[in-house]
Amino acid sequence: MNSGSLYIVAAPSGAGKTTLVKCLVETTPGVVVSISHTTRPPRPGEQSGIHYHFVPVTTFKAMRAAGLFLENAEVFGNSYGTSYATLSAQLESGLDVVLEIDWQGARQVRELIPESITVFILPPSRHALWQRLASRGQDSVEVIEHRMTAALSELSHYEEFDYLIVNDQFPAAMEALRAIVIANRQRRKIQMERQRGLLQTLLS
Repeated sequence: MNSGSLYIVAAPSGAGKTTLVKCLVETTPGVVVSISHTTRPPRPGEQSGIHYHFVPVTTFKAMRAAGLFLENAEVFGNSYGTSYATLSAQLESGLDVVLEIDWQGARQVRELIPESITVFILPPSRHALWQRLASRGQDSVEVIEHRMTAALSELSHYEEFDYLIVNDQFPAAMEALRAIVIANRQRRKIQMERQRGLLQTLLS
């Protein structure tokens, strides 16, 4: 079985990362999202094991102490982590796996898996970012301002990523993200493994 590729997709809150990744998975066979563990409570409509593995703080700390996370980070007072065992199993099965993590987690993963492909999603403007954060209708102005400050801080790390996509018009941003995955699958190293039989036949 050929190993899949690991994609890291990061963005400031409100840039549309989750929607883009969801659409990528729905339209591109062989792509899955790694389900992270988190200590934050579920939002309306979220289910454990589908959106996140929701765990108590004590459980998360025990997993971290045992070295079970490939990466982990704290965001807005909640902890998030990627299970090394789950990710390895998905990649070894031949699936392309997307990690939706922040720049801190991306930096940790790149150190351990330097061949991972990193993508950063940008909002088209500060005004659009504020509107997206406010449109959720769940947060106070103070919370939105705090998230805006954190988002601008996150944006400062864009230079650490291989690809930048501006999520202005969703279809164009989606096409760009999918193009990265499709192009990577055509790389010689990957095709040499996947097309080994064909190459042997053509060259024999």
